[in-house]
Amino acid sequence: MSAGDLTPVVPRRVRSIFFMLVACFALWGLLNNMTDNLVPAFQRIFTMDQERAGLVQVAFYGAYAVLAIFASILVEEFSYRVGLLIGLGVYIVGALMYIPACVQQSFDIYFIAIFVVAGGCALLETTCNPYVISLGPDKTAVRRLNFAQAFNPLGSMVGILLAQQLILSNLNPATAEQRAQMPQEMRAHIINNELFWVCAPYVGLCAIAFLIWLFFLRSGRNEQDTSRASGGGWLRVLVAAIFSVVPLTVFYFVWPEMDKVLWILSGMLGPVAYLLTMGSYRRTLGELLRHPRYGCGVVAQFFYVGVQIAIWTWLNVYCQQELGVSPGTAAIYYTMAIALFILCRWVATGFMKKYNPALMMALFAAVAILFCAGAMYLPSSVLFSIAGLPFSANVICLVGISGCMSLMFPTIYAMALGGLDAKVVKLGAAGLIMAILGGAVITPWMAGVIGSDSSCWLMLTQGFDSTWNIDLRTSSQALRASFVVPAICFAVVFLYSLLFRQPR
Repeated sequence: MSAGDLTPVVPRRVRSIFFMLVACFALWGLLNNMTDNLVPAFQRIFTMDQERAGLVQVAFYGAYAVLAIFASILVEEFSYRVGLLIGLGVYIVGALMYIPACVQQSFDIYFIAIFVVAGGCALLETTCNPYVISLGPDKTAVRRLNFAQAFNPLGSMVGILLAQQLILSNLNPATAEQRAQMPQEMRAHIINNELFWVCAPYVGLCAIAFLIWLFFLRSGRNEQDTSRASGGGWLRVLVAAIFSVVPLTVFYFVWPEMDKVLWILSGMLGPVAYLLTMGSYRRTLGELLRHPRYGCGVVAQFFYVGVQIAIWTWLNVYCQQELGVSPGTAAIYYTMAIALFILCRWVATGFMKKYNPALMMALFAAVAILFCAGAMYLPSSVLFSIAGLPFSANVICLVGISGCMSLMFPTIYAMALGGLDAKVVKLGAAGLIMAILGGAVITPWMAGVIGSDSSCWLMLTQGFDSTWNIDLRTSSQALRASFVVPAICFAVVFLYSLLFRQPR
C-alpha cells in the first residue's frame, strides 16, 4: 500500500503479468552476475590480461547501448508484449551460440554470443521497466519499480551460485606458466572441460526463457499492451534494426582490430542517426532533452551502472590479491555482497513510504564514497574469521559498497522519467537503458588502473605494496588506486540526488 491511503502498489487485475515481469527481472539479473564471473574465468582459461578479459563486459553492456533505441521503437510501434517476446527469443539464440564457441574454444565467438545474449537482455530491460511503471497509478510507480527490481538481485544471487558451482569450481588450478608448459592436447582437453561448464548454465536457462515466452505469447493483448498497429509498423522496425545492426557488423568484420569500446560507440551512431532522420522520433527526442531531470538522470545512470559492474567485476580479483584466497573462495565474498545488496534494497523500498527516495540515495552515495576510501587505505590484515573465511577492514568496506548501491538504479530510473508525458516515456526508457553503456566504459577504465604500474592514479596509494602478481596481473597499490574510479562515479550520483531531490 502507498503511504496514507489504500491504493495497491500493483492492481489485482494485472498481478499475473506483473509477476511474470518479475521473473524477467530475475532472469537478466542472473545473466548479469553470471557474466561478471566470466571475466576471471576467461582470464584463467585463455591466459589473458584484465583488459582483454574485460571485453566480456564491453560486449555485454555495449549491447544495451546499441540496441536500446531499437527496443523502444519496437515497443512504440507495437507493444510491450512484442518487445518481451522478441527479447526472450534473441536471448535464446545468443545462449545457443555458446555451443559453437565451446567447440571451437574461441573467445571471439564467445564475444559475439555474449553480445547477442545481452541484446536480448537489452530488449527485455527496455521493455520491462516502463511496463512495470504502467501497471498502476503514478504515485506508486517508484515503489512498484523498486519492488520489481528487488527480485533482480535475487536472480543475481542465483547467477553467482551457478557461476561459483558450475564455472569457477570447474576451473583447472594450473597457472598461466604451467598451462604454457603443457602439451597442446592436454591443454586443449582442460580448456574444453572448462568451457563446457561455462556453456552449460547459459544453454540450460533457455528452458526458463522459453516458458516465460510461452506465457506472454498466450496472454494475448491487455489494456497496457497498446500499439499503433499500423501497416508501416514492421517496416519502421525493420529499418531501425538495420540502422542498429549493420554499422556494427561492418565495423566488426572490416576493422577486426578496432578498439572494442570505440566499436560500441561507433555502433551507436546508427540508431541515433535513425532517430534524427525520423521526424516524429526527432521531435520526441527534443521533448526529452528539454527536461534537465531526464538528461542528468541518463548521465547519473551511466555512472551508476558503470560503478556497479566495475566493482562486481573486480571484487574477485581484489579479494584474491588482498587476502590471498582462491577464485572460488573469493566468489563467497561476491555472494555476500549480493546478499547485502538484496537486503538493503528491500529495506530501502520499505523506508520510501516515509522518506524522500532522492535524499535516501544521496545518503547511500555519500557512504559509498567513504567505503571506497576504506578499500583504498584501510589495512588488509585479518580482523576475524567466520567458518575459516577471513575478513579485513578493506574487504569489509568493499562488500559494504554493494549495500549502498542497492536502491540507485530503480530510483534514478523513476526520478528521470517522473512527470514525463506518456508519449515520450518509451523513448526516454531507451536513453536510460543506453546509459548501461557505463558498464562497458567504466569497467575498462578501472581495469586500466588495476593492470598498470605507471598510472597517474598510483600516486594516491603510494606506500602500499607494488609487488607485481603475475597470475592476477596487478599489485596491491594498483588495485587500491583503482577505487578512485568508483568514488568519482558515486559523486555524480550524489550530485544528481541533491539537484533533483524535489518530487515532480
